[in-house]
Amino acid sequence: MKTTETMTKQADLKQYGIDAAKVNWNLSPEELQKIAVAEGSGEETANGTLVIKTGKFTGRSPQDRFIVKDDYTAERVWWGKTNKAVSPENFDKLEAEIKKYLSGKEIYARDGYVCAEPEYRTNIRTVTEYSWSSMFVFNMFLRPSPSELENFSEDWLVLCAPGYECPDPKAYGIRQGNFSIINFTKKIALVGGSAYTGEIKKGIFSAMNMVLPVERNVLPMHCSANVGKKGDTAIFFGLSGTGKTTLSADPERKLIGDDEHGWTADNTIFNFEGGCYAKVIDLSEEKEPDIFRAVKPGALLENILIKEDGEPDYLDSSITQNTRVSYPIYHIDNIQETLYANNPKNIFFLTCDAFGVLPPVSKLTPGQAAYHFISGYTAKVAGTEAGITEPVPSFSACFGEPFMPLHPTVYGEMLSKKMTEAGVNVWLINTGWSAGPYGVGSRIKLKYTRAMITAILNGELDSVDYDQNFIFGLHMPKYCPGVPTEILDPMNTWLKKGEYVGKAIQLAHSFHLNFEKFAAQASEQIIEGGPLIDEHHHLNESF
Repeated sequence: MKTTETMTKQADLKQYGIDAAKVNWNLSPEELQKIAVAEGSGEETANGTLVIKTGKFTGRSPQDRFIVKDDYTAERVWWGKTNKAVSPENFDKLEAEIKKYLSGKEIYARDGYVCAEPEYRTNIRTVTEYSWSSMFVFNMFLRPSPSELENFSEDWLVLCAPGYECPDPKAYGIRQGNFSIINFTKKIALVGGSAYTGEIKKGIFSAMNMVLPVERNVLPMHCSANVGKKGDTAIFFGLSGTGKTTLSADPERKLIGDDEHGWTADNTIFNFEGGCYAKVIDLSEEKEPDIFRAVKPGALLENILIKEDGEPDYLDSSITQNTRVSYPIYHIDNIQETLYANNPKNIFFLTCDAFGVLPPVSKLTPGQAAYHFISGYTAKVAGTEAGITEPVPSFSACFGEPFMPLHPTVYGEMLSKKMTEAGVNVWLINTGWSAGPYGVGSRIKLKYTRAMITAILNGELDSVDYDQNFIFGLHMPKYCPGVPTEILDPMNTWLKKGEYVGKAIQLAHSFHLNFEKFAAQASEQIIEGGPLIDEHHHLNESF
């Protein structure tokens, strides 16, 4: 193993215009943790896990995320609320400011890479102001071997300066003092004014979501993935609270990754990352055993309070609801060692439908798959936010809109094409309510959802009969092993059928309204994949 001293010879940050007082190259997590504790920026739990506070920002700041608008991006990026433009000139000024700010300081540099499939490996050099930011990068990006570090050359550079705040944001074309900016021509990501580590992770994810489809014909996906003993890969899409992490953790299958993946032209599914960044609010061994056991030395807990006995207080949300842990993926036992696998067979779109009108399981046509992928639907339930007294539809394009630089239909068309070519089945799984909306019905039991997924993975729904839901057009199996037949058609579970129809039409209308912004770029096949009926249609049936 190379010593830290010899690693310092591999690069000098002066080549980037940073004249640091000291550069700590590729320190081990143990060394970084010691520094954080010694300087008072972190403390340890009873089992020796580092806990840090990210300060003012305890989550991403999507309104302060920008993409440099230049020849590479001008005609490609889906500009608007999600992807906001900043000029190359203003980027250059902010880059110079951050380099000036980092100069004269003791800083931390780390070499890593993303994309586990060797052909798509992308080297990332990260320069951070804080020791624990470097520890986060060690956990989340893939880790080169000592020999690979010797001649390391980066494809992308990340400069992270949480302590720098832009003194005159308007003069630099940004909103306020903090910012995250991606420059695709210079291949540099800047993070200024925010110590929230997720900005580093999602900055590179956003970059890959542009580069891979445009330059490499790879579909980037905000999803988890696992692989069975027969080599069949399953992919799980879903927004927060839908069960993506829980349902992809399966003792019978190996985890490829829990958040960011690529799908290649030759049907390899590969993890972008080398770690996991999990929410830990209300974490318990019973609910999430893999995550709970991964919180050990080497993991990094964020914005958690420590109880008197030294244990982390997962119930306390006084700092933020978005408490997190990052850890290297080898903290999980049942993983796919290479972090990639072939042969995608099933894709699951997970939604928590709090209206109680979507079927618990339905099989999608290619057009429906693209439509629901572009829509990215789930529902917020009453009580999650001030003023929400009944379920509210929530849509996030491609189940990851904040990180998608291209128009969602580009990803939707790619998915539709790939699923057709690979013969993949796509399923919509409702992990939400049955027998009425939130407050009336009850949440579909996890054991039933697991039974549905197991039946699909075992091929047991390949030969059953299906009914078509007359409002959403979804194909619902008439039978599923381990699941009560009466819940498979959601209308059967409602006492008053007319109320089901009214609520279902209300949700169908929300889908149509949301999709209007994509319709001009969507193919006829995708548009026809939406609900069959809208609020303006009249049903003649009498219930």
